[in-house]
Amino acid sequence: MNKSWVYVGLTCLFELFWVYGFNVASSWWHWVIIVGIILVDFHFLSKACEKLPTGTVYAVFAAVGTAGTALMDVVLFAADFHLQKGLFIVLIIIGVVSLKLADNQDEGEVG
Repeated sequence: MNKSWVYVGLTCLFELFWVYGFNVASSWWHWVIIVGIILVDFHFLSKACEKLPTGTVYAVFAAVGTAGTALMDVVLFAADFHLQKGLFIVLIIIGVVSLKLADNQDEGEVG
């Protein structure tokens, strides 16, 4: 596995941590921790963009954040889950995978 994809995984994981923090923070020191997590997250995001196409990295970052946040709301905060929500999460995943495949196709055409 390319090390840059490890950075993508880490930035996605840390994104979910700070989004979770937004939901539960109740005092100033919680926000200090959240800002620290965001800084670490953006460090991993920038490291991932060094070797991978930025559009792909950001698409994965945004998709995992969106789908992960929706699922986090359902699992941790008892939000409703219905077929439409699941369908749109699947569409996000299909879009990100398609974008990655399109990037691979472009790289093959150039090389």
